[in-house]
Amino acid sequence: MPHEVAEKPRVAAGRLFWEGLGAVAKKIGELLVQEGLVTIEQLNRALEEQRHSGDRLGAALVKQGVIDEEILCEFIARQFSCPQVSLAKLNIRKEIVGLIPLEIMHKYQAVPFGVMGHTLHVAMADPGNLFIIDDIRFLTRKNVQVHVAADSVIKQVIGSYLTVDDSIDDVLGMLKEEVDVDLVQTSDEVDLSSLENAAEQAPVVKLVNLILMEAIRKQASDIHLEPYEKTMRVRLRIDGVLYEVMRPPIHLKNALISRIKIMARLDIAERRLPQDGRIRLKAKGSEMDFRVSILPTLFGEKIVLRLLDKSGLQLDMTKLGFEELQYKNFRDSIYLPFGMVLVTGPTGSGKTTTLYSALSDLNKTSHNISTAEDPVEYNLVGINQVQMHEAIGLTFAAALRSFLRQDPDIIMVGEIRDFETAEIAVKAALTGHLVLSTLHTNDAPSTINRLLNMGVEAFLVSSAVNLVLAQRLVRKICPECKTVEDVPAETLLDLGVLDEELGTFKCYRGKGCPACNDTGYRGRIALYEIMPMYDQIRELVLMGASAAEIKKESIRLGMTTLRRAGINKLKLGVTSIEEVIRSSTKD
Repeated sequence: MPHEVAEKPRVAAGRLFWEGLGAVAKKIGELLVQEGLVTIEQLNRALEEQRHSGDRLGAALVKQGVIDEEILCEFIARQFSCPQVSLAKLNIRKEIVGLIPLEIMHKYQAVPFGVMGHTLHVAMADPGNLFIIDDIRFLTRKNVQVHVAADSVIKQVIGSYLTVDDSIDDVLGMLKEEVDVDLVQTSDEVDLSSLENAAEQAPVVKLVNLILMEAIRKQASDIHLEPYEKTMRVRLRIDGVLYEVMRPPIHLKNALISRIKIMARLDIAERRLPQDGRIRLKAKGSEMDFRVSILPTLFGEKIVLRLLDKSGLQLDMTKLGFEELQYKNFRDSIYLPFGMVLVTGPTGSGKTTTLYSALSDLNKTSHNISTAEDPVEYNLVGINQVQMHEAIGLTFAAALRSFLRQDPDIIMVGEIRDFETAEIAVKAALTGHLVLSTLHTNDAPSTINRLLNMGVEAFLVSSAVNLVLAQRLVRKICPECKTVEDVPAETLLDLGVLDEELGTFKCYRGKGCPACNDTGYRGRIALYEIMPMYDQIRELVLMGASAAEIKKESIRLGMTTLRRAGINKLKLGVTSIEEVIRSSTKD
């Protein structure tokens, strides 16, 4: 029962909450070590991360992959004698949520979800914080029964309510009524001071804030603002797919663009050249970066904002989507003392996340790690990250040369784009350094041919490369509305399912629900194609074999192709047939 909680509270809130608990008053970190769930070293690393991020200790441990969030919740519930609650499965009434002001929910990361008589049931990730419990009791004039919930779920639920008060229709109505149209004319001859005035008008500011907050709430990765001849549209990319969310009046085009330029500290007078900038906001309890790209088009400037949420960065390699053998091969390759590991795939396929997770695993005081990135998307403590700046000559090749004079152990190059960068990276890999980098190719075997086409000698490629990884992202079926789907055997066979597997297959799809914005999908997972450079593959490279021949031999040696990885995820009920088809070609 989501609203009226029938069970009798097991433990009263407030100071009575602590009666008879004794050792529970110890720090949670010490208790976790005592239980053998974390080590002293892992705890110290998480405490260091906590100092930089401001997260709770439990959240830091989960983020680093030290402990599963579900296990942590069970442990905390047991230690504090609190019941657990699955917030994602509840349909919480607005009047119950309204019992605690939104800013207090956000500040304390506490969600009210039910009332029984004079007792308010509240979900928290940290049930040991007496000050929060006392504050909520004082605010609501009710007894408080604490329940334990996962930190990530609490943030998600609060985020769903964390929108500006005005709806899209209300704000658009205000824009039509209140904005001075003379100030936001669409003519190319726009006065600079008029643009500044229009950009700072309250409805324009509210609309831009609304767009940014809606993107955060829906966990979008990108925002697109696109002007056309007679209309303008705003789209959000959610789990890799673009959805239109609104069409602002076309006469506001220049005002909206100028407002975003002002926030990103860009030149609002320059409308003929591309510009790049950043917007930094505090939202959902963490710092959110928006990387801003502005491109002049036929009917005005198109803006794309990439959302960079460090709190959402997955650095635990075991949760990225690797199969067991793939994970072993990849981890073994990044722990070799020298050589090259290449990650390949199209833009937006998760290459940066895979590399960052590898670097996070390698990040130890005994290693000197340097990265050359364009741009630096996330700051990683303990790693020397260098932002490329081609206008002043700081290219990948120039950075690589400097790294080799900095006594490096591990080097990460954001992308190998040309022969010069490839040559230096290969030589670094052959002279005692581990080099991680990315390329743009369709699959793992064709990466070898890409390096050869750049001009790198075959004997250097065969000697330097340890492993090639190709990847794609597929959307995961929403667990809240997941349902079985009947699929004809012919469809499965055409997909690439083997005859002997047909009887074991059960396919699923998401019907659509509020938890997934009615899309049927929530979150993404990676498909991997991992090609270790076995001796047989090195021989083929030296012989000048084609990508098809290298692929055939790699499959014979046990490589899982992207399509096969997709079928495996389909078999596990993680994704749908449509996603497997969209992300990979038939072998």
